Amino acid sequence: MGGEAEVDGLQFDPRMSRQVEAMYTTADVVEQRRIVRAALALRSGDRVLDVGVGPGLLAAEMATEIGPSGRICGIDISDSMLAIAATRADVGPGIELEVASVERIPHPAESFDVVVSTQVFEYLDDVGGALDEVRRVLRPAGRVVLLDTDWGSLVWRSSDDARMARVLTAFEDHLADPHLPRTLADVLVKSGFTLTHLQVVPILNTGYDDRTYSAGLMDIVTGFVPGHADITADEARAWADDLRGLGAGYFFSLNRYLFVASAL
Repeated sequence: MGGEAEVDGLQFDPRMSRQVEAMYTTADVVEQRRIVRAALALRSGDRVLDVGVGPGLLAAEMATEIGPSGRICGIDISDSMLAIAATRADVGPGIELEVASVERIPHPAESFDVVVSTQVFEYLDDVGGALDEVRRVLRPAGRVVLLDTDWGSLVWRSSDDARMARVLTAFEDHLADPHLPRTLADVLVKSGFTLTHLQVVPILNTGYDDRTYSAGLMDIVTGFVPGHADITADEARAWADDLRGLGAGYFFSLNRYLFVASAL
């Protein structure tokens, strides 16, 4: 991959990977990981596959819960993300990292007790096929935990609502399905899973602060949207400057959805 991977035009090169890592260390995403770990309910000795391991923050936290008899395998399509994750791989026992995608998981059948994936499935063209692959590597009665965003839930204050709508439409170009949670439960059932838990995981930022998820997202949006939906680079910068200028009046809200399901 030469140090970078591309998902629908969004390049996960070293610079983007560092931006994602910074976003994932904000209080917003720290809380998100706490919720995901509670849903995982890991036990000592569990074998866990982390699909889209990213900067490795969740993998490192899970490693402390499974103990020395457990195993965590993290896969990602980005060399840059895996390089960052590797800096955390020594904080807990049994973390393995490799370049791979969920469409073709490089492990034998029934290799894992748990599969977890956050912010990955909305990028996939064939969600059902990916879930078939997840089910293949899960042991009988193993569980999958998925977290994805419905971008239709986004509320982001702007002084120019028409420009905001155009920018957000342009940003959706980097996703295969920006509204995946609306259909994910049905696809899970059709793929042989039993849904056991569904939960909304909101992100709310009020008052502009550089140390929030939405501030980091703003930078990623600004870098991506030029050339999409007729957005220019100048427009993208003006959009971001407007939001930062709102100061105490800044408002951002977004819903993610957590699905827990058991393999039949």
